[in-house]
Amino acid sequence: MAAGSVPPAAAGGRPEPRTRLPAPRPRKRFGQHFLVDRGTIARIVDLIQPEPGEIVLEIGPGRGALTTPLLAQRPRLVAVEIDRDLAADLRRRWPAEVLRLLEGDILAVDLAALLAEEGGQRLLVVGNLPYNITAPLLFHLLAYADHVGRAVLMVQREVAARLTAAPGSREYGLITVLLRMRAQVEVRLQVPRTRFRPVPGVDSSVIELRFSAADQVAVGDRAAWQRLVRAAFGQRRKMLRNSLLAAAPGLLRDDLQAIAERSGIDLERRPETLDLAEFARLSDALVTLAAERP
Repeated sequence: MAAGSVPPAAAGGRPEPRTRLPAPRPRKRFGQHFLVDRGTIARIVDLIQPEPGEIVLEIGPGRGALTTPLLAQRPRLVAVEIDRDLAADLRRRWPAEVLRLLEGDILAVDLAALLAEEGGQRLLVVGNLPYNITAPLLFHLLAYADHVGRAVLMVQREVAARLTAAPGSREYGLITVLLRMRAQVEVRLQVPRTRFRPVPGVDSSVIELRFSAADQVAVGDRAAWQRLVRAAFGQRRKMLRNSLLAAAPGLLRDDLQAIAERSGIDLERRPETLDLAEFARLSDALVTLAAERP
């Protein structure tokens, strides 16, 4: 999704410096549904509240619904917009010294380099995300977790449920576990589909992610842990013993027994029942066993 349009900031804020032309129409191929409800926009802006040292990065500013009130609070903003017509409209409205606009795909942006160029300590990522890039974007932020402090994002309500799901629930899955290793996720606002134009087929939620400086749970081999988690949820309806065989081909029955004993985890359980600490114990047991082999 991309954000929609609202009137210029109220007196005392930053007015739009240039005359607006008719806004470009939403494009289906970019999954554009513009947020038009002023009350919802105001509540999202209240959630953002940049802290000292944070560089605000807006994903998909669209028609400027969030951009306008954010610039009323900040002297400068960085944004990434893939739609060339919307990008051109944004450039007409704000000069480069106020809005640094990168035209292109956010998934191709080196966030570490961007942060260095802006001279900040951490990025605060905000945006009303197109549903078709939500998962790739979350993994992109995860890859730059050392550089992103927070993110305030509009996502499909179903995605928000998955990100905040508890072990054992139907929604709990791969993205839940991988993201939770470095970020705390909280649903901050529910947004009905009627707040957008055109109206999408689903409702949305605003989530806040707070990235930690280190993993939430200590694990001996981060890469091995991630391989195990991916293998586990690649066949989530099967027992953990099958996940281990997929993650480390060549394991023997005796090996599985040793891993179960060392980790204290019943390998007849299914992956969606394990929490972060249990996945870490299972991974560490697997890595230790492999290191002991001749």
